[in-house]
Amino acid sequence: MSARTDRLVYAAALVLGVLPLWVSSHLPMVDLPQHLHLISVLHRLDDPTTLYPQLFAARHELTPYLGYYYAVSALNWLLPLDLANRLFLSAYVVGLPLSLAFLLRGLGRPTWPSLLSLPLAYGDSFGWGFINYLAALPLALLCCGLFLRALADTGRRRAWAIGLAACLVSVLLFHVQAFAFLGLALPWLLLTTPVPEDAGAKGLKSRLQPRLPALLGVVPGVALFLSWVVLRLGQPAEVETGAPWKAWGPMLSSQNLAWKSFAQNRTELIEVLANLLRDGSDRWPVYAVGAVAACALVLGLVRAADTADSGGLVARLRLPGLVVLALGFFFLLPFDIRGYIYYLNTRYAQLAAVLAVASVPVTLPSLRRPLLWASAGCALLLALVLGRGFRAFSREASEWDALIEATAQKPRVMGLIFASGSRVVRHPVFLHGASELARARGGSTNFSFALTPHSPLRYRGTPPPTFASEWRPHDFDYATQGPAYDHFLVRGVHPSRVFGARLQQELAVAAQSGESWLVRRR
Repeated sequence: MSARTDRLVYAAALVLGVLPLWVSSHLPMVDLPQHLHLISVLHRLDDPTTLYPQLFAARHELTPYLGYYYAVSALNWLLPLDLANRLFLSAYVVGLPLSLAFLLRGLGRPTWPSLLSLPLAYGDSFGWGFINYLAALPLALLCCGLFLRALADTGRRRAWAIGLAACLVSVLLFHVQAFAFLGLALPWLLLTTPVPEDAGAKGLKSRLQPRLPALLGVVPGVALFLSWVVLRLGQPAEVETGAPWKAWGPMLSSQNLAWKSFAQNRTELIEVLANLLRDGSDRWPVYAVGAVAACALVLGLVRAADTADSGGLVARLRLPGLVVLALGFFFLLPFDIRGYIYYLNTRYAQLAAVLAVASVPVTLPSLRRPLLWASAGCALLLALVLGRGFRAFSREASEWDALIEATAQKPRVMGLIFASGSRVVRHPVFLHGASELARARGGSTNFSFALTPHSPLRYRGTPPPTFASEWRPHDFDYATQGPAYDHFLVRGVHPSRVFGARLQQELAVAAQSGESWLVRRR
């Protein structure tokens, strides 16, 4: 078998990795309806057939979430929004192993372990719909690979540095957490990567000069980050102790930081890598990845001497050092910085796992093809398991489709989701169902990411009245909040328990499907 066959196997594994995204009409991601509604608003901000022009305006300032929203909005000019979003998600899933392979090649290591990252593309962050963070991960790995080349590739340092500058800015425009990881990862690579000129270098200047292109490559991203920090921290925080989505005190004060215990983090480190499906079947591809990595570990420990990853012991520790950094972020950071960043430390479990499977010892060249095929087998198992699970969820989520048919144009939809859970997936994927109805008919909802400072949109005036958190529909007060809406999506309880006698007077059930009811004004 030739290298061409290996490339075909690798390509087939990439196709299998994205297959679950294309076999169902609905994807099990909690925040996805909110994201798509916001992108729809951004794309159709001047469309008079929607409510968007009168309710929303562009937020003309730097925010780290611009990358995803504007990228999919641009694709939306060519493709329907759902298709554009699936294409973007596919680029993320494929980009994870490809960028990891680019990093491995820059380290002088074989690239087959990059395929082991495919099952790790899905997991807790995917289930929550943290698409901005997910998209930043391949870019962060790409930055590391570009930084290595800007250091060591003597003939093309300037070109790699220019690519590094563009890539690092892109990371920040997608998500600041990936950028924060690079704040330690790039210095680590700088300190541990030898350059050819070191052999005859004398003095600090002669050592610094060949590293200058790489250092200059990070300047635009760092400058943009500092300007964003000044802008973000210069805004007054809304301190409201005990209120959801509000700061409970000064940014880094003890009352504003929520921590998980070391024991809880230790338990969740593996769990969050595959926790989408209730039957637990999505764990099997991750277990298969662990088995392949374990085989590579054993085979690598008994291998004969090879020349991969030259540069001595320190250079061989570059990739394991990145794993340690990611684990440090996972174990040492708080879970929430209220009012600023939520679900902070848990997201780094995925990055640590991706780097860990890539850190398996280098094996004998004759063993790399069987390990490549085994890695592709993990992708096949992933496609079978998640494809089945995603299709089952899509059948369950088809209740949204029936309700959309009964939704009027330009609706103002109140979401009252008393049962946000699914029979198929673990995450509360029905929480933002109101956004599905609003997007389909060019309307608005009671909860929108336009309320958040990281959104490229804002409300033109006062946001519509609603209860403090979408998680607390029991706090809904019809007298003060209800009149602002003409549609109500109720899930988990019968509407009569929410509206009482009003259901027979000013309101009526327009449609019922699954566990959801659509209530409209008469």
